[in-house]
Order: sequence, then structure tokens, then C-alpha cells
Amino acid sequence: MSKESLPLLGATEIRRLAEELGIRPTKTLGQNFVIDGNTIRRIVATANVSPEETVLEVGPGLGSLTLGIMDAAAKVVAVEIDPPLAKRLPHTMAELRPGREEDLTVILSDAMKITELPGNPTALVANLPYNVAVPVVLHLMEHFESITHGLVMVQDEVADRMCATPGSKIYGVPSVKGAWYGTMRKAGVIGMNVFWPAPKIHSGLVAFTRDKDRSDAPDRKEVFAIVDAAFAQRRKTLRAALSGWAGSGARAEQILRAAGIDPKERGEKLDVDGFISIARAAHTVPALSQTED
Repeated sequence: MSKESLPLLGATEIRRLAEELGIRPTKTLGQNFVIDGNTIRRIVATANVSPEETVLEVGPGLGSLTLGIMDAAAKVVAVEIDPPLAKRLPHTMAELRPGREEDLTVILSDAMKITELPGNPTALVANLPYNVAVPVVLHLMEHFESITHGLVMVQDEVADRMCATPGSKIYGVPSVKGAWYGTMRKAGVIGMNVFWPAPKIHSGLVAFTRDKDRSDAPDRKEVFAIVDAAFAQRRKTLRAALSGWAGSGARAEQILRAAGIDPKERGEKLDVDGFISIARAAHTVPALSQTED
């Protein structure tokens, strides 16, 4: 049987499994299960997974995307926060992909709390809950350097923010922090009717590649603190926005000038390298006395 003809979970199977487990999808956990096989195949194809890869999936739910990933990858590590779903997933794999049971590892946990994983996954493919999508991606990129690429499905407007470039009205903290790790691009839009229950908004696909070497950059936490300060009140100039972080407006201005950045500029105009330059310059500008501020 070709991979294209292997069975996937449709609407009938998803509802049957949910009824068997007594599951009612909750907004709290952001549960919207994919019920369309063509959408699963599209996501997996767009993720560009290689046959030798171990793929990390967050929030596998009832396993519709998990099956599609397994057809493309060597192994899948699935992190699920809901105990009944985590317990059922290996059985679904055994039923629909007999012989592949050993290639699936299910971990019952909150993805935001995981700092170790088996198998050194090289790709992340996931249908992420809308309310935690950005924190989850950033957490996983921080803690798992083995992940070099991936594809996540998130709320469409969140996808746009993650992929936004400097100068855009939607460019902000998710855009800059994502760019620290690599390149993020919008890879498509998914309609509402391929989910159960159907969300009230479209979903967006974000493809990413870890292609940035930050070994010579200042500490990531330093840079991210500057990013957070710059966008906390995005209408302010960088001099004003960074005054609290720098200790004073005068020192913020000195740091910005040392970094080659106009103090009257706003954070939304800077790319991640600009924020790295600010962090680097901060090490060269001494703290000012109160009389100098």
C-alpha cells in the first residue's frame, strides 16, 4: 500500500474516538481536531520532512496529524497535555499503522515545561493551540537546538505576526524573537471547515528554518529584554521606551548612538540585528550618575 493510500482520520473517525474517550474539545486546551485528510497531507508535504527524521509534534490530540507525520518520518515524539488523549494515541497508531508502534513516543506533559526529549528531534510539526502558539515555538527553539526546521499551524493573524518584517504595523515581539532563531515565512492559509469543532477564524501555516548563528551575539536574554522594552509602548521613541531598561533616558540615548541607531527611531523599524547591536553597545556605555540624566 502506498503512503498516499494509507488511512487517515476523517470526521467520522474523530468523532467516534472522541465519544469513546468521553472527550469534548475544550477552548482551554485549544482543541480543534483536523478532520480532513487532504489538509493533513498538505501540512506534512509543506513541512518537507525527510524519511530519516525524528519529528516533534505538540498537541497530537486524537492523532490525525500524527499519522500523516509518521508516513513521512522515521519516528515521532508526541507531547500531549491531556491524559486520555495521550493514553489513546499509541492504540490508534497500532490500529492504523501496524508495525510502526515502536516509532511513536508519547510524552504526557505541558510542552512549555519540557527541557529534554528522546531521539533529538530535528523537525517540529504541530497544530498548536492558538493561545500558546508563540510561547511554545520560542520555548522549543530555545531548549532544543537539534530542531532545525518545521511547520506550525496557528491562528492566521498570529502567523502573520510571526513572519512580519520591520516597518509593518503587525511587526513586534513575536517577529523579532522568531528571527533570533532563524527565518520564518508564511506557508499558507487553512480554512475553518477542516476542523472539529470548527474555529471562527482561519489558521495560518508558518514554516521556519534555524539558519542563524548567534554564537557571537550577546546573551539571548539580554537581547529579548530590550525587545520587550522597545515594544511595551511601541508608540514611544527608542530613547523613551528603553529608558527604564537602560537606567535613564540619557544612557539609553548614548547606547543607541553607540549602536548607530537614531534615538528618535521606534522599535518597529529595527530588525533583530539592530536589537543585537543595542545589547552589544550597552556593554560599552557606563551607567550615568543621577546628575548626568
